[in-house]
Amino acid sequence: MADRIQSFEDFWPFYLGEHRDPLNRVLHFIGTTAGVSIALFGVVTFNPLAIPAALVAGYGPAWIGHFFVEKNRPASFKYPLYSLRGDCRMWCRFVTGRLTGELKSLGLI
Repeated sequence: MADRIQSFEDFWPFYLGEHRDPLNRVLHFIGTTAGVSIALFGVVTFNPLAIPAALVAGYGPAWIGHFFVEKNRPASFKYPLYSLRGDCRMWCRFVTGRLTGELKSLGLI
């Protein structure tokens, strides 16, 4: 397993490379926002049904973005924790307007 990425900083450019299409990034933003919102609602209301709802709301749009837009396999299948961290970082960069610059600096768009 020498080809396995060993650090998040090495994973991040790979992760961004899997999200080149703007529609895929928007679908991830929607999914992450919905998933986190539903999870927080579940915590506040003590509703255990929010857990599966948050997973579906979060992963559904993202996987649609990968399978039908990018036509690639979600990185979360091989790197679930790095992917979760990457999705959070991508969401923050999207919100702060820094994502496009980072994609350009890596030559991904």
